[in-house]
Amino acid sequence: MANYSVYGRHKLWKAARRAGHDIGRDQVARLMHELGIRGARRQKKVFTTKADKKALRAPDRLRRDFTATAPNMKWVCDFTYCSTWSGVVYVAFVIDCFSRRIVGWKASRSMSEALVLDALNMAAWVRRNVDLTGLICHSDAGSQYTSIAYTERLADIGAAPSIGTVATSYDNALAETMNGLFKTELYRNPAVLSANGGPWKGLTDLEIATCAWVSWFNDERLYSELTDCTPAEVEAAYDEANAREAVA
Repeated sequence: MANYSVYGRHKLWKAARRAGHDIGRDQVARLMHELGIRGARRQKKVFTTKADKKALRAPDRLRRDFTATAPNMKWVCDFTYCSTWSGVVYVAFVIDCFSRRIVGWKASRSMSEALVLDALNMAAWVRRNVDLTGLICHSDAGSQYTSIAYTERLADIGAAPSIGTVATSYDNALAETMNGLFKTELYRNPAVLSANGGPWKGLTDLEIATCAWVSWFNDERLYSELTDCTPAEVEAAYDEANAREAVA
């Protein structure tokens, strides 16, 4: 099940060229049409977070600007829900705006503050050798992200919280996009479900599959907004450029 069977003609063409195949984009499109292959398509977002009207909320420090010139300048966070045979599973993500890398994630049966806190802790561990002072960590206005434990953890790592408007997906569009990709490429993906032996049974099988998908996403998935590079390649190129400047 190469590339989770989610690529459209452009990414499939790019992937084929990377693999050393001398093939044109139009030829890829023709072959896909003949074989009945089509890229994955996202569905609409369903809101899961609820704001705590009594909680103090940080200002929106991003104002819908999800660009960054270096890693660890801006992270965006969100979580989504997945129905399984044994109940709902919630999956939280932390994404670096510079490289689109998933730096932290967590799957849980509960959408408590521990869900988003564990995802943040993973992100802090992944970037453990980096000074995160000045990092902006953006989320929606869900009560999990305005909890005392979460905001205190942000302060511990030197990050500043940023909160978007209630029930406005555009204020956290990058994280919403990640949720959509996760559901399209893994959770609802017919090829994945077939390999899994049918619908998701519960937390364990979805968690294992999510771990594999995150690894693939970071290291192998071609991302259009990254000029068809992977998050890992973007960060490696940044590190290499910094190393050259240090020597010069």
